[in-house]
Amino acid sequence: MKEQSRLIRNQAPRSHNREHSVPLYLTSSFIFDDAEQGRAIFADEEDGNIYSRYSNPNTTEFIDKVCNLEGAEAGLAFSSGMAGIFASLAGLLRSGDHIIACRSVFGSTHQLLNQLFPRWGITYTYVDASQPETWEAAILPETKMIFLETPSNPGLELIDLEWLGGFKKKYPHIILNVDNCFATPYLQKPLQYGIDLVVHSATKYMDGQGRVLGGIVCGKAELIKELMFFIRHTGPAMSAFNAWLLSKSLETLTLRMDRHCSNALKLAEMLEEHPDVEVVRYPHLPSHPQYDLAKKQMKQGGGIVTFNVKGGFDRAKSFLDELKMILFTSNLGDSRSIATHPASTTHSKLNDAERLAIGIAPGSIRISVGLEDAEDILEDVRQALDNSK
Repeated sequence: MKEQSRLIRNQAPRSHNREHSVPLYLTSSFIFDDAEQGRAIFADEEDGNIYSRYSNPNTTEFIDKVCNLEGAEAGLAFSSGMAGIFASLAGLLRSGDHIIACRSVFGSTHQLLNQLFPRWGITYTYVDASQPETWEAAILPETKMIFLETPSNPGLELIDLEWLGGFKKKYPHIILNVDNCFATPYLQKPLQYGIDLVVHSATKYMDGQGRVLGGIVCGKAELIKELMFFIRHTGPAMSAFNAWLLSKSLETLTLRMDRHCSNALKLAEMLEEHPDVEVVRYPHLPSHPQYDLAKKQMKQGGGIVTFNVKGGFDRAKSFLDELKMILFTSNLGDSRSIATHPASTTHSKLNDAERLAIGIAPGSIRISVGLEDAEDILEDVRQALDNSK
């Protein structure tokens, strides 16, 4: 079946009740038929659910759908996107290990690397996403992993995934871990290039309506097995309800992403012509410095547009206050359009130099372009630019 059909038809096995829609399995634990079955399942000799912190039919269905989209061997679901990122790092790194990360990773990921992991003897080196030729110099004997986002948040920098796959062949012992949240597996499939792990905040486009939190990591089976030990004993499990809702939302992912992308491109084109906008970043805009790469590895440009307004922080603040329809919040990937000021919210814990190094200026605005009529989105942005000071 084609991708859209698989998203709808890939469901948990139907029970004896013959239900049309997959039910919610709101149970903390599962019954064993007899003592031998309980022993065998705990010993990994027989497949089966034990406890919803480990697995649940709803989370299994959600994982299976995402793995099917990504082309992954296995996966694990988490209570939030950051829980998934943390587990994909902490579950595989040890004291004395070294990690290389793109400088342009999300603000909370920066805090993991800068503040938390050094407590446990894990060191890091930042590299520039746009200068992969410099990465080799950052490799140390103890380098265990490279973590990156493509496109990055909010600068929309890209990594050449085909190049990265070649890099992996040269250093097969280094785990490549890619945050694919902005692109979704509909627009981009990193694993097909030889990447080891892919992580998503399912809170974003996989839900698509700002309702629940969730995260997922998928990739090579041997790495997922190692991560399973970590999450089984630390507990960052996704709830059955959230998994049920996310699995339902995935049925419309491709349809929603088509609309997000078409609306975002229209907004980016309009902003590029506006006299009060200094720079616009959108992967499928010809002026994007990595436009050719974006066209090669992304089916469409995604739903995020980032731009800088003239006038810096004060103008950005005034612009946000003038918006009428578009919401001001720190989420993204919603059916409703959302505006964010990264310097004072999502990346506020970085200093000025760190923000500028990843393309976040005082006047930077990130818009998660929603599913409204495109003309309504454009008109709201136009009037906010015209009325802001």
